[in-house]
Amino acid sequence: MTRSVLIVDDDPLIRRLIATTLEDVAGFTIDEAGDGVEAVSSAREKEPAIVFLDIDMPRMNGIDACRELRAIDHDSTIVMLTAAGPDVEAEARAAGADLFLTKPFSPLDLLQLVDSLGA
Repeated sequence: MTRSVLIVDDDPLIRRLIATTLEDVAGFTIDEAGDGVEAVSSAREKEPAIVFLDIDMPRMNGIDACRELRAIDHDSTIVMLTAAGPDVEAEARAAGADLFLTKPFSPLDLLQLVDSLGA
């Protein structure tokens, strides 16, 4: 079974770092989105197993996108990508975020997180 990962960040370099790191992890197809609006649209279509979601983005921020993704009601694990502090994390958790990956992060941090999900 192929599991889908959705990488959402307005910075194409961050998206590429995550995609390149996960390309070698067997069984994942990778989709990317540049903002929350694209993320919600893509998630409706593909139902990703894991969503990496930046918080600070144009058009729709990550917290609003997280709320929308939870409203779609599928079982994605939502990992917020953040350089922000505990207040923003509390808001994101209230919106339905599962985990947090603090920027800057290393490819090893990313792989350990995905491994901890049993993916």
